[in-house]
Amino acid sequence: MLNSLQKLIPQRHPLRLGWHRTKAFVAAARYGFPARNLTVIGITGTDGKTTTVGMTAHILHALGVKVGAASTAFLRIKDVIVPNDTHLTSLSPFRLQELLRRMVREGCTHAVIEMSSHGLVQGRVSYTWPQVSAITNTSMEHLDYHRTMDQYRADKGLIFAMLRSAGAKILNGGDPSYRLYAKIPTVKTLVYNDENADLWATDVQTTVGGSEATLHYRDHEFHLSLHLPGVFNIENAQCAVSCCFALNIPIEQSIAALSTFTGLPGRLERIDEDQPFSVYVDFAVSPQAYYKTLQTLRQIVGEAGRVLVLCSSCGNRMREKRPEIGHVCSELADVVVATEDETYGENPHTVLEEVWAGIDQRKCDAHKIFDRRQAIDFLLRAAKPGDAVAICGMGPFSTMTKLEGRIPWDERAITRDLLRTLGKA
Repeated sequence: MLNSLQKLIPQRHPLRLGWHRTKAFVAAARYGFPARNLTVIGITGTDGKTTTVGMTAHILHALGVKVGAASTAFLRIKDVIVPNDTHLTSLSPFRLQELLRRMVREGCTHAVIEMSSHGLVQGRVSYTWPQVSAITNTSMEHLDYHRTMDQYRADKGLIFAMLRSAGAKILNGGDPSYRLYAKIPTVKTLVYNDENADLWATDVQTTVGGSEATLHYRDHEFHLSLHLPGVFNIENAQCAVSCCFALNIPIEQSIAALSTFTGLPGRLERIDEDQPFSVYVDFAVSPQAYYKTLQTLRQIVGEAGRVLVLCSSCGNRMREKRPEIGHVCSELADVVVATEDETYGENPHTVLEEVWAGIDQRKCDAHKIFDRRQAIDFLLRAAKPGDAVAICGMGPFSTMTKLEGRIPWDERAITRDLLRTLGKA
């Protein structure tokens, strides 16, 4: 009965949003409004927010702060980190509030929470009252729900309306959203990723196993070294450092802590089985994320190697981005294999054809292989010494949703298994 009513009522209808927001209040009340006893850092954005949550929580933990975290990929209470099996960026309000209460009971003083645009609109992250709210970036995503980029950015901006009275907002000065969010009045604003910002980077370099840069704050310079490749991870690090700086943590201490951060599962995670080419599993799902990942691999291989990519898009989510993903891949990769993804009730062959339609076959060696395992195997067999392979779309997930239901699926383990098989061949 409830499911039937949900199908009849539009996603953003006041009745439906009222239902979500009522649940959020009831959940917070049920668990005693635990965020009142925590310093909360809220992080949103199209791409990079999960890694930035991980970086921020890592810095705080390394500096002796008792911290918890909730993100798409993981849940954390102090030094215990477990996968987020729901795959949801913003947990249901009951699960989130229960997690926050557990953090308080186990002595946490801080919580870092990843906040999706859906979660912000629906109130799933309400009653968390962040002391710091940050945004990584905004690009075309979830327009099936938000309809326009203007509305999408406005919905992301709700995170700043949640700030406590003396709270700080953290903005990406290099993102098109900057001017919109800069107008939102807050007691404190920190801007990163622009030479006119509070914090910015120069001399950025990326390699197979990491990246480094010089960070600038006023007249001070700091050397940042990460175990993560990619210019975008330098941006993520700037956001995390800014979040901690807003909590009065010195920049040099945050940078030192990040030198021991080894990344998150399925976020440009290197898979190494002694093969003569580099392989990464990445949770790229937006055209911008594909662009950043493939651009990073281009920098890694230089003129000598090729970039090979597995691309896809999930069902019943923003059809407009499917050909865009295909287009980006054919522009930046030498070999492109389009394959299946999670269906969420939509015919996966239809989705695959829409991704395939965006691939410019004149610019790359393009292949359409529906079976995802076969597609990965094909890419790995096609790779040559010095090449770089990006296996995108599923990241750290442990299951894949198909029309017949969920099946076990660990893309990192599958890739390792296939590489070992190749090594024996």
